[in-house]
Amino acid sequence: TQLDPGTYVVRVEDKSEIHSFHLEGPGVDQQTDIEFTGTVEWTVTFGDGRYRYHCDPHPTLSGAFTVGAPPTTPPLVGRAPITARTKLVLTSGPAQRITLKTAAGTTVRTMKRGTYSLTVRDRSRAHDVHVIAPGFNRNTTVAFVGTQRWKMKLSRVGTLRFLCDPHASVGMRGSAKIVR
Repeated sequence: TQLDPGTYVVRVEDKSEIHSFHLEGPGVDQQTDIEFTGTVEWTVTFGDGRYRYHCDPHPTLSGAFTVGAPPTTPPLVGRAPITARTKLVLTSGPAQRITLKTAAGTTVRTMKRGTYSLTVRDRSRAHDVHVIAPGFNRNTTVAFVGTQRWKMKLSRVGTLRFLCDPHASVGMRGSAKIVR
C-alpha cells in the first residue's frame, strides 16, 4: 500500500485472455492488452502520489497504493470537473479498450457544460466510437480507422456515455458526469 519514490521493475504475469492489467498514476500509464497472455516487465519511475491498478473490462478488479508521504487531503486530480477549454481525446482500440482523457492524459470523470474540442482516435476496423450525451449523439463507423476532430456541445447536465457499439457488453464503454 506504500512505496518510496524511485524506479522499479514491475513484472506482470497476465494469465487470462479476458482480463488486462492497467497501472496508472502521476506520470505512469502502462497496460496489457485484453487478448495478451504472458509475462511483461515495465521499468517505471514512481513519484509522490496515488497509483491505481485495475482490469479495463472489469474495473472492480482493482487496487491502489501511495508513493511517498500520504497526502493529507484527497487529491483533486481527476475529480475536479474539467472545462470546455480542456482538449479531450477519445481513443477506441486497437485492443478492446476505449478511453476518454484530457490531452494531458488525465482520465475524464466530471465535465462542466460547454463546447469541447474532441479528438476521436478510432484504431481498429473491429470497433467504432459512439458518444451520447443530452443533446449530442455522434459516432464513427466500424470500418473507419483514423482520427476525426469533433466539436461537442454539452449544454445540459447529465451523463456523457462513450462506447464501442459492437463491444459495449464486454466492457468497451465508459461515462463522465456533466455538471453546471
